[in-house]
Amino acid sequence: MAEISRFSFPTQIRFGVGARSTLAEFAGEHHVERPLLVTDSGLPATAAFRLATEAMEQVWPRGYVRFTGVHPNPTEGDVEAAWRAYAEGKCDAVVGLGGGSALDVAKVLRVKIAFPGQALTEVSLDSLPTRLAPFCAVPTTAGTGSEVGRTSVITVQSLGRKAGFGAPPLMADLAVLDPELTVGLPPRLTAATGMDAMTHAVESYVCPLFHPMCDAIALEAVRLVRLYLPRAVADGTDLEARGMMQMAAAMGAVAFQKDLGAAHSLSHPLSSEYGINHGLANALMLVPTIRFNGEEDSARYGRVAEALGVTPEGDPASQTAGFLEAFNRAIGITQRLRELGVPRDALAALAGKAMEDVCHLTNPRPCTASDMLRLYEEAW
Repeated sequence: MAEISRFSFPTQIRFGVGARSTLAEFAGEHHVERPLLVTDSGLPATAAFRLATEAMEQVWPRGYVRFTGVHPNPTEGDVEAAWRAYAEGKCDAVVGLGGGSALDVAKVLRVKIAFPGQALTEVSLDSLPTRLAPFCAVPTTAGTGSEVGRTSVITVQSLGRKAGFGAPPLMADLAVLDPELTVGLPPRLTAATGMDAMTHAVESYVCPLFHPMCDAIALEAVRLVRLYLPRAVADGTDLEARGMMQMAAAMGAVAFQKDLGAAHSLSHPLSSEYGINHGLANALMLVPTIRFNGEEDSARYGRVAEALGVTPEGDPASQTAGFLEAFNRAIGITQRLRELGVPRDALAALAGKAMEDVCHLTNPRPCTASDMLRLYEEAW
């Protein structure tokens, strides 16, 4: 208690079937006349895009600008291209539509808008103005929780890895959680994004920092994913399951303002180097990370095991890891790293990149490069 802790849960959220209609609130409150819609190239062919853009056309009948160039693992170049579309279109706000990649680009684009003459890596995030360009986040997946987060993860070519850009001004002015916009997400991506939410919740809970509010939110997120992800995978039209997974994703992201752990440091290079979906990478790396952490302190996983519905007997970390291993299989996540195109002789280099990632600094057990290599080998 000798240290001063900071707690903040400020994001405005509109949740429910048809919540996309609340884009009108965003337009009115922030006097938005011509927003830039930021998404990826695959979304325009989906029902979610049609529903969302129909709502936008009602709010902005005189038009808005579209940018659909976000890559699955977004790059600094994506941000630069979005900024050019914003400037050329004379836009005055940003609407992010899609999964974590689109929302991350939309979020950090506002840094580029504020500092157009500088690369992202040159901007001091501590010097950001309190208010950036207005931003509304509209997720079409339920996993990253980027809509309520203050950090974007972008691959920076000059660094050769993913980098996090985080500061309170980056948070969305409004997050719109509409379960209808996630109905078309295929089972495979539903499973992967859902396990992203699970990983956020588990890692934030066991992170050894003081934040009891985040701890409580993380445990409830674990419970919600356990209950509703299998339903969402089995029946994409189950609006209750879709909606509760959106809440679980947002809660997981709120919780990880506390911080994350080694599973994320391991998953980030898998995405940047081999294009593996971030949620899938997290699902594969979470189980060995829990077992690794449990070798030093298993007791901290006791509450996680309870949230998973596991009777707390014996070794909580082993119980948690065993449950999640079976849970992955039940929702169709059965791959090994070798089946996803990762050669064994690349694991040592990946371990070095994982050590460069800051997430492991708040892992409950300190990690070395040899530890990272071991964990990759267990998932290979």
